[in-house]
Amino acid sequence: MAMLSHPFIRTALVAGTSVAALSGIIGWFVVLRGQVFAGDALSHVAYTGALAALASGVDLRLGLFVATAGAGVALGLLGGRASADDVVIGTGLAWVLGLGVLFLTLFTKRAATAHGNANVAVLFGSIFGINPTAAVTAALLAAGLIVAVLVIARPLLFTSIDPAVAAAGGVPVRLLGPLFLALVGATTAETSQIVGALLGLGLLAAPAAAAVRLTDRPWPGIALSALLAVAAVWAGITLAYAVPTFPPSFTIMAVAAAEYLLAVALGQCRTAPRKPDPGRAVGRATASRR
Repeated sequence: MAMLSHPFIRTALVAGTSVAALSGIIGWFVVLRGQVFAGDALSHVAYTGALAALASGVDLRLGLFVATAGAGVALGLLGGRASADDVVIGTGLAWVLGLGVLFLTLFTKRAATAHGNANVAVLFGSIFGINPTAAVTAALLAAGLIVAVLVIARPLLFTSIDPAVAAAGGVPVRLLGPLFLALVGATTAETSQIVGALLGLGLLAAPAAAAVRLTDRPWPGIALSALLAVAAVWAGITLAYAVPTFPPSFTIMAVAAAEYLLAVALGQCRTAPRKPDPGRAVGRATASRR
């Protein structure tokens, strides 16, 4: 394929595939546990952390990971339960957005001309602008995070379904909650480099929500969620290459949303009651008279 002859496309696929697989696996648990709002809050934290790093003159990725992982742990601890509640998340989100405004102001005053595109890249991502070294780093980090979530997958599934019974069975529910949200935060930092802080939630939630609608079996659902997320990235990159006016972040999110809508339609078709066949009913009535 001619598209694969371009180095920037290959680099984008390396980074995008690994991060998408991570997002699909983590996202399945996010949807199952009803913590999509927490994922949204952490995506805003990613923006604030990135701006804090830019304003301080340090590596943007350092700000992303420190802010999101730390915020994930804080949300888990402040929630006081296995998962943070909406009040805690909403309060934290408002405070973090205020910090984002502060760091944006500092960054603009410090380096408005030298790094004028950095703010846009943080918001909307730049998968075609990732260099090979950053792509390999993203792939290695994603692989490590995938291993981490798979290690805790079984007890995490138990606590997600019935936290009270899991706690009675000796599962460390209070520890798993903050740990999982820290992994969600790190995943959000990874996806922010691909599709941006504002759109990262879409890659985290849409393929996973589609998988949950298509199957209620945990392990096939996790695998399907990862597959759908990877498919969204590959299809999105292909569309952005075919239509250069479309930014890749838009096409990736469009495909992910289409996957969810298709899953909803398929689910309704499977659960819709079958309409009676008038011809068959007449035939049965005629046979009964005989």
